[in-house]
Amino acid sequence: MRKLAIFILIALCFAACHQPGKVVSKISKIHMIDSTLDAQQDTQYLAYIAPIKADLEKQLDQVIGHAPEPLAVFQPECPMLNWATDALLAMARKYSPEPVDIAVVNIGGMRCSWGQGDITLRHVFELMPFDNELVVLTLTGQDLMDLCKVFAITGGEGAAGMQITVKADTIEALVGDKPIDLAASYKVATSDYLSQGNDGMEPLKNSTHTWKSDRKIRDLYIEHIELNKVVEAHVDGRFVIEK
Repeated sequence: MRKLAIFILIALCFAACHQPGKVVSKISKIHMIDSTLDAQQDTQYLAYIAPIKADLEKQLDQVIGHAPEPLAVFQPECPMLNWATDALLAMARKYSPEPVDIAVVNIGGMRCSWGQGDITLRHVFELMPFDNELVVLTLTGQDLMDLCKVFAITGGEGAAGMQITVKADTIEALVGDKPIDLAASYKVATSDYLSQGNDGMEPLKNSTHTWKSDRKIRDLYIEHIELNKVVEAHVDGRFVIEK
């Protein structure tokens, strides 16, 4: 017991004498990330990855389809959004265990336009650099109508399988050729990212059932292009804002 008491006393003394460290000064320096760092490159590492990079570049330049006309990105409706949603709807209907009514894509997810000409894997990776996956949500007609209101506020998003007309004080929305039934349920294909209500799409969070495909949307776009070869879409009046 006496040894234990001595040990505790020494420990207490040490704790009392020891002062916690604190910052008394700091020095900062800005390092520009530009060509001035080229001389510091790890040439051995660059030589090691060179063949890997060359092989990757070759794969990315593989032609998988052709665009007869440019696919631009703009609001309220544009060729790129129409192609992206049409392609997503087609692939969702191919893989979903239940019928899918519409597809929704956000304009913020379209990271580039495509010009006329060959479409390569690089084009698809540039358009969709994210690993977002396809999900199919079950929404009520009221939730779907609320989503249309979000589209009206943002000035236009991507939708396939439906037609939206925004007027001064009303929104008219059709699924297929029928007005949205507020009490009915609809199957909506979209990304797992948007299903969480991101990018302002809060109504998508109200899904009563979610089917997860575990398939990346980018891969589905690639598959769709390889199946169809022609990459084409036009402004067809599916989203109209009347002034």
